[in-house]
Amino acid sequence: MGTSVQVTPLCGVYNENPLSYLVSIDGFNFLIDCGWNDHFDPSLLEPLSRVASTVDAVLLSHPDTLHLGALPYAMKQLGLSAVVYSTEPVYRLGLLTMYDQYLSRKQVSDFDLFTLDDIDSAFQNVTRLTYAQNHHLSGKGEGIVISPHVSGHLLGGTVWKITKDGEDVIYAVDFNHRKEKHLNGINQASFVRPAVLITDAYNALNNQPYRRQKDKEFTDTIKKTLRSDGNVLLPVDTAGRVLELVQILESCWADENLNYPIFFLTYVASSTIDYVKSFLEWMSDSIAKSFEKTRENAFILKRITLLVNKSELDNAPDGPKVVLASMASLEAGFSHDIFVEWATDPKNLVLFTERAQFGTLARMLQADPPPKAVKVTMSKRVPLVGEELIAYEEEQNRIRKEEALKASLIKEEESKSVQGADVSMSDPMVVDASNTHSLLDAGPHGGGYRDMLIDGFTPPSTSAAPMFPFYENNSDWDDFGEVINPDDYVIKDADMDQGAVHVGGDMDGKLDEGSASLILDTRPSKVVATELTVQVKCSLIYMDFEGRSDARSIKSILSHMAPLKLVLVHGTAEATEHLKQHCLKHVCPHVYAPQIEETIDVTSDLCAYKVQLSEKLMSNVLFKKLGDYEIAWVDSEAGKTENGALSLLPISTPAPPHESVLVGDLKMANFKQFLSDNGVQVEFAGGALRCGEYVTLRKVGDASHKGGGSGTQQIVIEGPLCEDYYKIREYLYSQFYLL
Repeated sequence: MGTSVQVTPLCGVYNENPLSYLVSIDGFNFLIDCGWNDHFDPSLLEPLSRVASTVDAVLLSHPDTLHLGALPYAMKQLGLSAVVYSTEPVYRLGLLTMYDQYLSRKQVSDFDLFTLDDIDSAFQNVTRLTYAQNHHLSGKGEGIVISPHVSGHLLGGTVWKITKDGEDVIYAVDFNHRKEKHLNGINQASFVRPAVLITDAYNALNNQPYRRQKDKEFTDTIKKTLRSDGNVLLPVDTAGRVLELVQILESCWADENLNYPIFFLTYVASSTIDYVKSFLEWMSDSIAKSFEKTRENAFILKRITLLVNKSELDNAPDGPKVVLASMASLEAGFSHDIFVEWATDPKNLVLFTERAQFGTLARMLQADPPPKAVKVTMSKRVPLVGEELIAYEEEQNRIRKEEALKASLIKEEESKSVQGADVSMSDPMVVDASNTHSLLDAGPHGGGYRDMLIDGFTPPSTSAAPMFPFYENNSDWDDFGEVINPDDYVIKDADMDQGAVHVGGDMDGKLDEGSASLILDTRPSKVVATELTVQVKCSLIYMDFEGRSDARSIKSILSHMAPLKLVLVHGTAEATEHLKQHCLKHVCPHVYAPQIEETIDVTSDLCAYKVQLSEKLMSNVLFKKLGDYEIAWVDSEAGKTENGALSLLPISTPAPPHESVLVGDLKMANFKQFLSDNGVQVEFAGGALRCGEYVTLRKVGDASHKGGGSGTQQIVIEGPLCEDYYKIREYLYSQFYLL
């Protein structure tokens, strides 16, 4: 049998809930993504709580709440303790995303599901990998190789490839094939013919316009509002798709020399951009090449001001402005408060760039038609004063006294046990408490004194000796004093790194003002909430800048990948069923769409064996160079070694002759350029390549093959036997390797 593979969805199937899936490969359990929604609803994590302790490794694909938001809570409360793998940007930006989520909620509620320490503790377990790096697991996962690849959706976003015994399991959700200003698209060539493909149906019913057309419409809409003396609010995520919007606005403002102010407002805005500046190698080729030529960093923002406190926005000069503020859901954060302030002005615009999560204020406003009024809760944290402050301080004093008493009792018990273990019973100061009473009760014949009076200190039965505790200093000394261990005084890099980011710090350890003020402010406070009805008079527009492939592209990419088995997750019931029926007809016959906690077995039908290549066989093999590889024909027969392992041995009879094989994949567009460079007049005509005056080339393949890339293809060359024919045929042969 092939590699055993089971998939169990824990969240995010037949709906748009957060993503979390358990994938078991030969008994090794991967938790792929550990997402939560902006409501932080613990009921969504019940399936995860039942299997968290069995997880052997966690793979994170994107640095947003939907993909990693539950990680701190799961590690604190659910017993998740496995090692976590991600790319460097997912680690850094995911950390900042969780800081922003926590700080946004702590300002408006008594949020206690996790703390900043819990976030730090969870992310300490992250092992960072680079794109296309093969990481070999050990121990229980021996033989499994994991490798992250570009997904094109968010910075550092990952398509995970898990390989065991030559079979690939691909996890590809929220991918994008299009190149954008700051990201490259997915490399489809890396994922042809996997044994299992797990992908999402989120965009299976949506089609998008071309990027340039979409970018122009986006900036034109914003400029129209600003020129009408209105403000523009873009509710955005903390460190995900907002980076693409930042690049679009920077480019537009520079090209047209616009002077309207743009503000990027989150609790960790400056830290986010500081980290992003160091991730150029993870970005698009255009950004990398531009930096190589001009040494200008695309994320040194010249027209966008970074803010970490709403008071800075309130103090900005009056006039039209653009504000990118978290959270995208409008459930909390600065975007929520700004919306309440700006919604009543018809000149203002709220521009949504992604579909909001179900049940959020943003999703309600994206309805068609939008509501004319919405009820919102305005909350803020205020310091305690007067009687409330006195009562709080009294309660804190009582708690401190109780804790101090408990600590002293524990310390006393520990000191007794330590002292008791160290004291020698031959010491004349030691009193054997067990014999004290027998000594006093002994009669004259027993040598005791019944009229003996002990006045003063009487050792209790639990004492080790009738004296105050004394601890001897056992430190080593030399001629210069006490010997110290220098390692005790070294600050570890990991601790320094944690300290730098613990309060939203940037690369140099600076504090974001908003983050620091919240964390370092220890004044007693409470949350005051009021219910408001907001009249929605501003314009509400939704434009798709989610950075995901649309329905047409998804279907084409799945056909190219041509998986043996396909698992569909994360999408509405309608979208999931639509994509399932399409894939059954055009991609592969084995398509699954499991329910929550439904385990499906997608073990490969292929049989895989490990064999040894004998030295006698390999000594007669003639390799030929094929690009970066070497290939050869091997004629052998199976046998067994002395220890019973399978081995390939030379065949006992002469090998039959092999037909010549041309190895390679010819792209007609590249061959056209090659012929043109060699002076051949060439053009495309009717799907064929017309070379010179008489010769025609066309590629013929098996149209019924699903996936195309793995089918039998032929290059047909037509024309009279003339000098041009033989010359073009020779050029054609030069594009292949003859084996």
